Amino acid sequence: MRSKEKTLNKATVSRIVDLIRPYRVTFIIAQVMVVISVALTLYAPVIIGRAIDMIISAGRVDFVALVPQLIKLGIVAAITALAQWLMNVCNNRIAYGAVKDVREQAFAKLQELPLRYIDSNSYGDIISRITTDADQLSDGLIMGFSQLFTGVATILGTLIFMFSVNIIISAAVVVITPLSFFVARFISSHTYVMFRQQAEIRSEITALTEEIIGNQKPVRAFGYENEAQSRFDKINKKLQRVGLRAVFFSSLTNPSTRFVNNLVYAAVGTVGAFAVMGRFGTGLALTVGQLSCLLTYANQYTKPFNEISGVVTELQNAFASARHLFDLIDEPPQTADSIDARVLTDADGRVDIDNVSFSYVPDVPLIENFNLSVQPGQRIAVVGPTGCGKTTFINLLMRFYDVTGGEIRVSGTPVEEITGDSLRRSFGMVLQDTWLKSATIRDNIAYGKPNATDEEVVAAAKAAHAHSFIKRLPEGYNTVISEGGENISQGQKQLLCIARVMLCLPPMLILDEATSSIDTRTEIRIQRAFEKMMEGRTSFIVAHRLSTIRNADLILVMRDGHIIEQGTHEELLEKNGFYAELCSSSHGI
Repeated sequence: MRSKEKTLNKATVSRIVDLIRPYRVTFIIAQVMVVISVALTLYAPVIIGRAIDMIISAGRVDFVALVPQLIKLGIVAAITALAQWLMNVCNNRIAYGAVKDVREQAFAKLQELPLRYIDSNSYGDIISRITTDADQLSDGLIMGFSQLFTGVATILGTLIFMFSVNIIISAAVVVITPLSFFVARFISSHTYVMFRQQAEIRSEITALTEEIIGNQKPVRAFGYENEAQSRFDKINKKLQRVGLRAVFFSSLTNPSTRFVNNLVYAAVGTVGAFAVMGRFGTGLALTVGQLSCLLTYANQYTKPFNEISGVVTELQNAFASARHLFDLIDEPPQTADSIDARVLTDADGRVDIDNVSFSYVPDVPLIENFNLSVQPGQRIAVVGPTGCGKTTFINLLMRFYDVTGGEIRVSGTPVEEITGDSLRRSFGMVLQDTWLKSATIRDNIAYGKPNATDEEVVAAAKAAHAHSFIKRLPEGYNTVISEGGENISQGQKQLLCIARVMLCLPPMLILDEATSSIDTRTEIRIQRAFEKMMEGRTSFIVAHRLSTIRNADLILVMRDGHIIEQGTHEELLEKNGFYAELCSSSHGI
């Protein structure tokens, strides 16, 4: 188990390196700035040490002699500040650029994921991966670039400078400091798992919050507030517990390494004092200025260990979030179009379904031995109780799901041999669940045909009987629909969705409870519009209202994934079977 985790961690690091690779020139510039910044930062104590020795040897402050040293120190400080600024600019560009790229990959994957994945995972979890986890990765990369590389360079540079001043003191430092590595490694190995749990629980909170906010009306209507609060509190407490454990263990790193660092500083001061007094011989003797320089180096040398320990904690969090995000990106996409897939540009409306089977769960069959032959221009109504497979049948027609057995052909070609985009563009869909984007009414009607003229948009709205209510809005067709369409009614949203299909008028139509949110008077107008729209077009109508389906050429009665009756409205009533029972029991379907 542990070896598998190590393999996954290495794979995550490798993926992060791949994200950074396009910014390698910026990365090289940043590292050059790191070297310049560290070198000059370490050179400053040398200048200060020389100044101290000049004062001590002269027995007084010789300002004339000190001015060149002070000017040199000022120049070093200015160049150091500039190098650090450029380093931070480069690091930010790399981190934000890499996170932008990985977000784009994740969002692009959303367009490729099969609906099976979308339906089986909470929206909040998916949103959390693209937003929160990406932010955590960005924070980790910024801290890693700005502190990790600088810290490593400072440690190496300080050692070189220290050994050039005094070998014994430098050796003492090298002997003691490995303790910091062991402490940091021990603690970081125990915090990664906790940070990964944190990322997963954050997704749960996002999912629940998204669920409750998006369904406030039923939550309040059914008095679900207390239960929602209870669910949130339970997850929130779990996040608090895991977060506290992660922070507790990670917070041990800094004081532990700081303790080791203080040992280093004390060792340098003690050994340095003996060296100043000449206890190690003239060859290893130190001046006061050199001792001051070494003490500064000791402080600079140990400081990166504190920073690196904090960086390690942040990187653990970033790696956990990165893996959470990469899991989404690595999800297998929907079945890709074959290389020689046909682009369906001339669909004639003929649909053949041969012995089709389908199930969402392998051991629980839903549709079995489904057979149907639809001729061009026919109107097919699909009725049946909830859960009988009506909507699933529509999903299979659009190839949102692939059949597990049998074959569906459109215009004589199996749907697997047709490009998914051209297949779906051959169908116009009006669903019970309306969806409008946050844009103008014109843009929403022209969603499937962005280059449509204003005249075409208005004509489509008139055909859908939406024009009159649109003209009553403050800005007409330029009225911006708020997120979720809260500034217009449900019925008006449905009319706009119908107008969207009216504008494109593809050769085949799917009407899934298309008039469920429209009042009876408007429904009569819409039915007339549908009559005109369906002329010469193959239409599949899923509905409960009798008025919507009674004029269909063929009515399919489904139950438990099977067609149990089929025929016209009159024929099915004469059979006095399940269809007749549905009609009589509900005054409709």
